Amino acid sequence: MLTPGRQGLYDPADEHDACGMGFAAHLHGVKSRAIVEDALQLLTNLSHCGAAGADAKTGDGAGILIQIPHAFLRQRCASLGVGLPDAGEYGVGMVFLPRDAEGRARCERVIAETVAASGCRVLGWRDVPTDGRHAGDLARRAQPVIRQ
Repeated sequence: MLTPGRQGLYDPADEHDACGMGFAAHLHGVKSRAIVEDALQLLTNLSHCGAAGADAKTGDGAGILIQIPHAFLRQRCASLGVGLPDAGEYGVGMVFLPRDAEGRARCERVIAETVAASGCRVLGWRDVPTDGRHAGDLARRAQPVIRQ
């Protein structure tokens, strides 16, 4: 098997048999739609790994990680009455919560208390839009409420 020589972040010494991970990034941190599209293609290319449940539509939760989309969140949060600090001055948590309102409220209180104990504060909550049309039955039955 021929492998390319050491270049950029690639080192052939790190080459080994494994499956299930991809990485797409710009070496200088430049954001672009092309990088997101490349990352989504990586996920598609990894579908052969068999990381699916019994109904073959319920996956293992694979996804992509991107920088915080500040302009997008500023717009969405403003419509909820939540003001955001400048980019880089806050964090976003992707939280998977119980579907029942009482359990969800209890979890949100614990999160707020934990955040406060670290010297920070929860600025607000945003429901993440979801589309379950392509989810498997198992995933739909177990789908939590997803909030940021």
